[in-house]
Amino acid sequence: MSSKKETVTEIPISEIKDFPDHPYQVRDDDSMTELVESVKERGLIQPVLVRPAPGGYEMVSGHRRKRAYELAGIEKIPARVQELTRDEAILAMVDSNLQRERILPSEKAKAYKMRMEVLQRQGKRTDLTLSPVATKLPIDSAKELGEQVGESRDQIFRYIRLNDLIPEILQLVDEDKIAMRPAVEISYLPEESQKQLYESMGVNDCTPSHDQTIRMRKAFKEGTLSNDMIEDIMCEEKPNQREKSPFRDNRISQLIPKSVPLDKQCDYVLKALQFYNKYLQKKREQAR
Repeated sequence: MSSKKETVTEIPISEIKDFPDHPYQVRDDDSMTELVESVKERGLIQPVLVRPAPGGYEMVSGHRRKRAYELAGIEKIPARVQELTRDEAILAMVDSNLQRERILPSEKAKAYKMRMEVLQRQGKRTDLTLSPVATKLPIDSAKELGEQVGESRDQIFRYIRLNDLIPEILQLVDEDKIAMRPAVEISYLPEESQKQLYESMGVNDCTPSHDQTIRMRKAFKEGTLSNDMIEDIMCEEKPNQREKSPFRDNRISQLIPKSVPLDKQCDYVLKALQFYNKYLQKKREQAR
């Protein structure tokens, strides 16, 4: 793309449309506040990249910078204008954002898929054995992308699988409430089953383990998965969700009657110590 004819100019922000299906979120967070202050004081170090589009321009790289200019009340933004095809624009857009410090799983999912589909359209060796994560995208392209972003080839495919999650569950992945492996297994379930699972997670106040999602996927493949089965699986008690005694020393826990609830054990021990201290004090008084 370096051979493409390019001009650098200032463009009214009102003439720049967002790129369709842009995978990266633009958040009005603390980082955005800092960027707004930066552009007010120093302007842009790196102009945004746009391509000509009907009625104006289409943003390729620089959606956050454009938003910062809007919040700063600046009407024009420095821009590099390049004649790019849609596929060239996708590659430029995805690649320019891959080195960001914080990229959500949902953002990686969309970005990796868009980039891989472009490489597939360009005829990148589609005759290779496919990844065990199960996808129809070519392995060599995934390996190439993985080397670029520091991910394994299979991890690239796992991220791409996240595109098959319903939005509610994908958000839980973004919030680190569901790990990657269980999320990938859930992605193979139909939308109706995913909705039931999400509802069950809310009712039971828990998320599924990797083992539980494997069983759900297996049942779906065998045609036996039902809403009742999902509910039964989610009602199971997982070791990491069992209440634990507040005392690490088992010698203390063993002296507390089983009838004392876990959330009352500290009170029980405190009262026992108070009673014992009174006993010691009484003995000392008697020994005088």
